[in-house]
Amino acid sequence: MKLKSKLLISFCIILFLPIALALIISGLFFRVQMEAIAEGVVLRPEVRNLFFDILFSVILILLLTAGVLAFWMYQSIITPIRKLQKAAENIKEGNLDFQVETDESANDELNNLCVSFEDMRRRLKENAEEKIHNESENKALISNIAHDLKTPITAVKGYAEGILDGVANTPDKVDKYVRTIYSKANEMDTLINELTLYSKIDTNRIPYNFAKINVEEYFQDCVEEIGLDMEHRGIGLAYYNYVDKDVVIIADPEQLRRVVNNIVGNSAKYMNKKNGFINIRIKDVGDFIQVEIEDNGSGIPAKDLPYIFDRFFRADASRNSATGGSGIGLSIVKKIVEDHGGKIWAASKEDTGTIMYFVIRKYQEVINE
Repeated sequence: MKLKSKLLISFCIILFLPIALALIISGLFFRVQMEAIAEGVVLRPEVRNLFFDILFSVILILLLTAGVLAFWMYQSIITPIRKLQKAAENIKEGNLDFQVETDESANDELNNLCVSFEDMRRRLKENAEEKIHNESENKALISNIAHDLKTPITAVKGYAEGILDGVANTPDKVDKYVRTIYSKANEMDTLINELTLYSKIDTNRIPYNFAKINVEEYFQDCVEEIGLDMEHRGIGLAYYNYVDKDVVIIADPEQLRRVVNNIVGNSAKYMNKKNGFINIRIKDVGDFIQVEIEDNGSGIPAKDLPYIFDRFFRADASRNSATGGSGIGLSIVKKIVEDHGGKIWAASKEDTGTIMYFVIRKYQEVINE
């Protein structure tokens, strides 16, 4: 019952019950008196006493009624208010591990207020837990980045000192040292770019410049660019295109290239075979094109596979300490693919290899008749 209805009923009972009882008693006494006058009889003291007894009973009934109403209103108003007061004190003290009890069968305003207060407490607790989790993730990111920057910085300093100290005393050695410094600088640049992009992901501010892209031409260029690096690493690269020449997608060329490069980079990073290979296949799957990037590397343990796209997840801490990586590469890939309206997933077998799949919707001209 609504609080308004309870107050209205209480007001009516308190107001009209005394009036009604008074009218009834007065009417009865008046009738008795009139009958006595008509018969020429004088009312005996017993009749008057009866009247006062009835009047006393009415007063007693009114007092009991007022008490019952007071208790009813106390239970309906004061009890929920005390619950809310206690809950507010808990929140003020920073304690969110409690519950505001509510009555599912009740439908009054105060119970609804308790329900809303409990929802607020639950959301505050979720936000606090999420904040703690995010702070933990940020600390992990800083730790990962600091660790992964330290290795290339140490190498750059070592090779630079080698040049300055004259250890690189031949043109070939100088060239080798400079190339190594350049390679390590690129590693640091990649880590910093990932960190910058991560901050944009967190605030949904990744800059996209969507355009029409011919699938065959675009991925052919990507493979040619990747091929030079794979050749340098001694990893075989094969490319298979199964889509028509005129298939077009709407995508950001730079960000889509980042997706491909990150996946291929991961495959190369965890390659543990002497004759390593990476296969890139582009397929037509109805309204989408499907990109498959397969490798014969170390693979991903089945227990870790569901979490590889989570931020900061690193499947093997010992292995990652050697290979480096911020732990946000695949989460960035997932975000970019989903922002393109696509989907990404993976299949892997430990010590056999991994296949990464992602789909992007094809562009289709809308013909207005």
